[in-house]
Amino acid sequence: MEFTISSDSARIPHKKHWQFCVGSGHALLALRTDYACQLKFIHDELGIERVRFHGIFCDDMRTCSDLSVQMPAPGAEEFAEYNFNACGLAYDNVLEAGMKPFVELSYMPERLALKEEGRPLNGIFFYRPVIVPPADEEAWKKYIQAFIRFLLNRYGKEEVRTWYFEVWNEPDLPVVFWNGSRDEYFRLYAVTAQAIKEVDGLLRVGGPATSGSKWVKSFLRYCRENQAPVDFVSTHQYAGDPLGGVEDQGDEDGQAGEGGESWTERMKKAGQTLSALREKTFLAGFRALQPDKSETTEIPGDLFRKNAAKAHQQASGVPLFYTEWNENAIFSAYTNDTRKVAAYDVKAALEVADDVEGSSIWCFSDIFEELHPFPQEFHGGFGMLTQHGIPKPVFYAMKMLADAPETRIDLGKDATGGEIGIAAFEGNGEKHVLLFRQKMKQLDLPKEEAAVRLSCPVKPSSVTVKRIDEDHGNPLRLWEEMGAPEQLTRNEIEEMKRRSAVEAEAWPFEWADGVLTLRARLGVNDVYGFVIK
Repeated sequence: MEFTISSDSARIPHKKHWQFCVGSGHALLALRTDYACQLKFIHDELGIERVRFHGIFCDDMRTCSDLSVQMPAPGAEEFAEYNFNACGLAYDNVLEAGMKPFVELSYMPERLALKEEGRPLNGIFFYRPVIVPPADEEAWKKYIQAFIRFLLNRYGKEEVRTWYFEVWNEPDLPVVFWNGSRDEYFRLYAVTAQAIKEVDGLLRVGGPATSGSKWVKSFLRYCRENQAPVDFVSTHQYAGDPLGGVEDQGDEDGQAGEGGESWTERMKKAGQTLSALREKTFLAGFRALQPDKSETTEIPGDLFRKNAAKAHQQASGVPLFYTEWNENAIFSAYTNDTRKVAAYDVKAALEVADDVEGSSIWCFSDIFEELHPFPQEFHGGFGMLTQHGIPKPVFYAMKMLADAPETRIDLGKDATGGEIGIAAFEGNGEKHVLLFRQKMKQLDLPKEEAAVRLSCPVKPSSVTVKRIDEDHGNPLRLWEEMGAPEQLTRNEIEEMKRRSAVEAEAWPFEWADGVLTLRARLGVNDVYGFVIK
């Protein structure tokens, strides 16, 4: 594979849209000191500006309570209060890290929830969120406005007006996030958005925060027809999504459903799967029951690019945010800790840059408890850092993009479309070249030769490279060589960080007649970042 970077190539802005925000575990975790430390590290190293998390209204934040919770006496439920102090502490930690909250308004306090037969109250997550509509819209509106006034009083209107308010999370996924219809979500959105605007019309609110790039068109149509305020539209996209997407779930207005086998049938098959396993750890069982679809099926690597283009068109000029995206939505997938995510995220970030206003990789750390708080340091979590802060390959890949200059050399759409892709940048007297070989399956294939010829009138004083491959930026391999210990000491964690750090090293090059030639042999999902001075 050969690439040519001509001096005549157009120069365009390097849109670091993924620095807009990053995802994280649910709100209660933001009260932890290790969470706050890792968040600051991500901000300082990658330049990410905001953080988004679920569950600011979950009952473990104790925002809405009454006397009956502690003293179940007749009439005790009439003695009620709002208490947003835990929310404030979480946001204090975010601000202290140098970031701002991207406020996801979820989920429903149980005291305000609609309780009716046949509609389960709780979602399936570890922290048991309440995922139903409000029983009383006026009570919900009063609650939302009390929350907004709390924020304005604590942080001041000028600060809070720089935040974003997103109504709910993935309401297209029943059982998981929303036990209601699409129209019930739209109504919730309208009531919530209007409540916020009545307190401060300059606060920014949007939705629908759907999975798989869904509902963008129908959501905006509803807002227009019902005079519901909307300042941005948000959605999500994963490549290896276990719950489907727009291409396999009906039309763009469709709602996901359970479908298929009954729960009893599925659990019977699950039992048969588990009985065949020799390793009886929680992690082994979980991985057997929820395999990594990006490794077992043929999932296209360009789904995000295609769906972002479609969503951008449907947004019709309204700012489009992808408030969750990544290679894989399978929690505990082994490849989440590998360089496969690094190669995918670099490629995807480059390919969707023209279609998104801002985006948020899911997520920054394995301090995360959606389905289970695994004890193993490497358990296939979504984070760019492990739960004790060891950077994974994807962290180093995004660091390459963060450090790249602000001007991108336009190499055309085909530059990132093949198995081996390239991107180039210039500024501050340097040129940066990224080479990556991205495949959705982490296959053991022979290395491929790649050559880059770059117009360079003056012979460079140096060329360095940072490599993410089997031998560089691979803490998972070090952990496995240690015997995959469930617990690591502080010294072992620091030693692993040191040994797996991606450092610049001198790289050989050829230069003749004003042309610089770089060569590299790339394994599957390797990422190489060259700096030319």
